[in-house]
Amino acid sequence: MADITAIILTLNEEKNIEECIRSAKQIASRIIVVDSGSTDSTVQLAQKFGAETVYHQWETHSRQFNWALDNCNISTTWVFRLDADERITIKLAEEINYILSSENVNKYSGFQMRWQIVFMGRILKHGGIHKPYFLRLFRFGQGRATDTIMDEHIVVDGETAKLQNDLLHYDYKGLDEWLKKHISYSNLEINQYYKNIDSCQTNNKQLKRRSFYYSLPLFIRAKLYYWFRYYWQLGFLDGREGKIFIYLQAYWYRFLVDAKILEQSRNQGNQNE
Repeated sequence: MADITAIILTLNEEKNIEECIRSAKQIASRIIVVDSGSTDSTVQLAQKFGAETVYHQWETHSRQFNWALDNCNISTTWVFRLDADERITIKLAEEINYILSSENVNKYSGFQMRWQIVFMGRILKHGGIHKPYFLRLFRFGQGRATDTIMDEHIVVDGETAKLQNDLLHYDYKGLDEWLKKHISYSNLEINQYYKNIDSCQTNNKQLKRRSFYYSLPLFIRAKLYYWFRYYWQLGFLDGREGKIFIYLQAYWYRFLVDAKILEQSRNQGNQNE
């Protein structure tokens, strides 16, 4: 195990937490579960499998994570941000343990990696799913999560490197929970949508892409995005599971957000009459 503290944010994750902690033990000398009030057996299972547990009332993902950085007395050199529905694969663990023991590690403040998503039992490889890199491993004191409503990411002071192996996203909760989670995400998306319009911030790539997307016509943009992901980015190569995933994520979810934008604009119009 490397000199790493793994931080896991939880709320009712009893179906995921055991495998998540088992995977974290491959690299982490300390595992902290920051729970925001689970009513299932998440906390008990986390303690059973060797994690420390603390409670903190939920705000946002970024604020929850930054609270853990500030209040959990972290003394390790490195921190790994891990979600309960993610797994550190054996190959990724071996790569992390190797690179953190190498002589070249001193020049890096953080490490980026990609996701492999398992959906309905199948690893998805196309449709743009495996393309983005994100930073999850960084030197304590040199990184924090951006204070955003959603789509938060960790930024560090210093140089970063990209790892060759992937983090596995494997949620055992099924489609019903996936849909519930994305309905919740749609409300956050609406808040972020109006916040971005008000602030007119266009200083990062993600926000520029989001601004371009929202410049397209309502509802039509969801269909265009689905076509782009499914055909142009070859999502159809992942079979039925890939089609279901991209349809739900790129079309259904985006259509739902547009419907809520329309609903809110009409409600505001009625109030102004």
